[in-house]
Amino acid sequence: MKMLKRALALTLLAAVVGCAAPIYNVNNAPVTTSSAKQLSAAQVREAIVRAGASLGWVMKDAGPNKLTGTLHLRSHTAVIDIPYSPQSYSINYVSSQNLNANNGTIHKNYNGWITNLTRAIEVQLAAQ
Repeated sequence: MKMLKRALALTLLAAVVGCAAPIYNVNNAPVTTSSAKQLSAAQVREAIVRAGASLGWVMKDAGPNKLTGTLHLRSHTAVIDIPYSPQSYSINYVSSQNLNANNGTIHKNYNGWITNLTRAIEVQLAAQ
């Protein structure tokens, strides 16, 4: 019985550890459009807000050329900062709830949400 409990505990630990990944931040992603035209900071902001809204992120202004995004999904919450300019944007982890963030790691689903947001922003920028 003791061996069974130990094996079960190790299996559970492996499952939990397997869900963790290093926190993914996007650093200075270039602002590119399909027409190669230069966008204003306001146009970049609107593209980010539209992209976020399409995925359930709530974007709020957090100062000049900076947005804060919040995603509530089931019992999970993620908060990010998005500084932007006409040339680039970044997505930086701020905080989370129920995503097991610890020592620079987080539940791997968070990274998928950031990847999806990045792709959606790229689509919105390219359309301009």
